[in-house]
Amino acid sequence: QVQLVESGGGSVQAGDSLRLSCAASERTFSSTPMGWFRQAPGRTRAFVAVITPTGSNTYYSDSVKGRFTISRDNAKNTVYLQMNSLKQEDTAVYYCAARFGSGPWYDVESYSNWGQGTQVTVSS
Repeated sequence: QVQLVESGGGSVQAGDSLRLSCAASERTFSSTPMGWFRQAPGRTRAFVAVITPTGSNTYYSDSVKGRFTISRDNAKNTVYLQMNSLKQEDTAVYYCAARFGSGPWYDVESYSNWGQGTQVTVSS
């Protein structure tokens, strides 16, 4: 079973950038779409971005489109989330997950093997 470990979170100012990483334990990672979600205090887990196995297609939530970029390096079994122009409302715990389901890209129920999450805090 694929295990995922996120890293790269931190506390930044609005307008700053961060890059999150998600390292997978198995090479089967390279054949699996990978997604990023986030969960703010008191809210449900929300879709951020997803990338297909070869990286040829990516999809984003409207709230991050144009500011965040998802990418992957299958040779390193790692998926990234580059976050630019961060806003206070981006504050959340960010999770990566593997997509094994067949529902919509944004459907949290289509994902499994969740990592432990990494905290991102954006202050004004």
